[in-house]
Amino acid sequence: MNKILKTKRKIRFQDCDPFNHLNNSKYLEYFINVREDQIAEHYDLDIFKYMAATGLSWVVASNQISYVKPAATMETVVIESQLIQYSENLLLVEMKMWNEDETELKAILWIKFIPYNILTKKAASHSDDLMKLFESVLVPIEESIFENRYVKIIKEFKSKTAA
Repeated sequence: MNKILKTKRKIRFQDCDPFNHLNNSKYLEYFINVREDQIAEHYDLDIFKYMAATGLSWVVASNQISYVKPAATMETVVIESQLIQYSENLLLVEMKMWNEDETELKAILWIKFIPYNILTKKAASHSDDLMKLFESVLVPIEESIFENRYVKIIKEFKSKTAA
């Protein structure tokens, strides 16, 4: 099972600002939409069907994002995602946006999800089945602070492209 998921998307005109750059708020929409598609395709987990069957869904608790280079109108980008931390009541997903050939980093995002029961309208816990899935796809990282992770990714990327 793939742990790091990648999807190509085209940046649409209506999502861009007057400079033909992807609007800052739209990065989050691209990231969330791609992640939903990726977990349905790769992990056979359609979160909307799952919510209808179990009452469990996820809400975004926080986002941390760094904009590295602008994504431009009609540019094809690669959006990469990976689960970097999980617990009974938390998911932390790291996402990156690259240009099409993955030689230019556009943005890095950490998004924290909290399981939520729509029937009880309260925070919930992950089931044993979900915990097994999360364990199987986890890509642990050393850094626990977003800014430290950002610096490490940038340094690794620069050293890779300099070689």
